[in-house]
Amino acid sequence: MTGLVELTTGLVAHLELVNPPLNLVTAELLAELDAALGALEAAAPGDVRAVVVSGRGERAFSAGSHVGEFEAQRGPGGRDRLAFESRVSNRLATLPMPTIAAIEGNALGGGLELALACDIRVASERAKLGLPEVRLAVTPGAGGTQRLPRVVGVARAKELVLTGRVIDAAEAERIGLVSRVVPAGQARAVAREVGAEIALRGPLAVREAKRLIDSSAETTIEGGLAAELEASLRVFASDDLLEGATAFFEKRNPHYRGR
Repeated sequence: MTGLVELTTGLVAHLELVNPPLNLVTAELLAELDAALGALEAAAPGDVRAVVVSGRGERAFSAGSHVGEFEAQRGPGGRDRLAFESRVSNRLATLPMPTIAAIEGNALGGGLELALACDIRVASERAKLGLPEVRLAVTPGAGGTQRLPRVVGVARAKELVLTGRVIDAAEAERIGLVSRVVPAGQARAVAREVGAEIALRGPLAVREAKRLIDSSAETTIEGGLAAELEASLRVFASDDLLEGATAFFEKRNPHYRGR
């Protein structure tokens, strides 16, 4: 391990890319990120309730893949590396707890694909976002062509991907790519505030809600409603449900334990 990813656990965990100034996505960083995601997957619902994802420094959340590695990815030999990056992004997207990307500076290419794999995106007013891969004659390969249309719609996604245009934070908020824009230097702090708010809620209910929303685009309304019913039955069988109801009637803050 070379210290390219730093994971701090807690009710609101912090997962940071540590490859400044641009936090480039290298093979070594991906390997460390994969290991950190494995640790988060194994966390009990009551132990880790949200994750803030950020990049070290002020210049970039991540400026994407290291162009110097492109030549080694040509031909059949490059398939494993490309597939691994896609799997890591998908592993981030499917973490059971909510994730909040704190975008301070640039989120470009593979960097934006990591941010798209998060549930919520908070951007600094100086952030720049885009998938400029076609400028280098490559395509987004870690979920960009699939997640961006689901976030901003097909027409806007085509414009951004096919032109390789980079947009500012204000436009990103207008089209729904980020949920809020904050003053420069405040993206991490605000993302932690969002995570802390989520951490106050019932962790089992939050995990179920995230899973249901994620699957909604891939199922019929009938299938989604059936899944919602089954999730409700599981949540209503939990100790947290009783604690929430008791706290409501006692007019106090609930103390959820994720069970």
